[in-house]
Amino acid sequence: MTQASKRTVILISGRGSNMAALIDAADDSAFPAEIVGVISDKAGAGGLGLAASKGIATRVVSRGDFPSKEEHDAAIDATLVELGAEIVCLAGYMRLLTTGLVEKWQGRMINIHPALLPLLKGLDTHQRALDAGLRIHGCTVHFVTAAMDDGPIIAQSAVPVLIDDDERTLSARVLGAEHALYPMALRLVAEGKARMEGGRTVFADFESPSHNGLVTSPGPSSEPVDLEALARFTP
Repeated sequence: MTQASKRTVILISGRGSNMAALIDAADDSAFPAEIVGVISDKAGAGGLGLAASKGIATRVVSRGDFPSKEEHDAAIDATLVELGAEIVCLAGYMRLLTTGLVEKWQGRMINIHPALLPLLKGLDTHQRALDAGLRIHGCTVHFVTAAMDDGPIIAQSAVPVLIDDDERTLSARVLGAEHALYPMALRLVAEGKARMEGGRTVFADFESPSHNGLVTSPGPSSEPVDLEALARFTP
C-alpha cells in the first residue's frame, strides 16, 4: 500500500521562490507531501498569486488585524488546523513565531535558512559571509525551535564563494541551492526518514539525490564528499 502524502502548508511573507520549488516537487505524484495551503502574513505577498494559480488554497492572516503577536500566532495556528496541516514549511516567513506555536508544531515544522548553520543566524547572511571572507557558504533546512535559526539540522548544501562575488551573485548561487535542498529535506521529513528526537535530528535509511556543483548532506552513501575538489573552487 502506498503511504498517503503528508498534508503540508507553507508560510510565506514575500515572493515565495522556495514555496514554488516545493510546489513543483509536489506535482510529482510520487512525492510524499501534498501542498494543501499557503498562508501569508502580508496580503501583498507575491507568492499568493502563484499558489492560487496552481489551485492551492491561500489564506492571509495579517499582523495588523491582531492586537498582539500571541493572538496573531493563535490565528495562524487555527488556519493550519483548518487546512489540515501535518507538516508546516516556513519559506521566507519573516517573523519569529511565539514559543507556544512552535512547541505545538515542534518536529512537524521546518525552515530554510540562507547560510550554513550554526554560522550566520539572522538576516543579511550573504553580505555577512562576504564581509567575513568565507570561502564556502550555503543553506540549511532545520526543524523549528523557539530560538531563532537554532533547531536541529535536517540537510545542508554548500556553494563556493568566488573571489569576484558580490551580494547579488552570491545570493543567486545560494538560492539555486535552496531550491534543490528544500524539496529533498521535505521528502525526508514526510517519509519519516528524518525526525526530531531529544533535540536532535535522527535519520532512517535513505538515498538522497546529488546536485551538480553542490555538496549536500545528507547525501548518497555511494558518493563521498571530495573536500579537495570543493577547495579548488576557491583561492
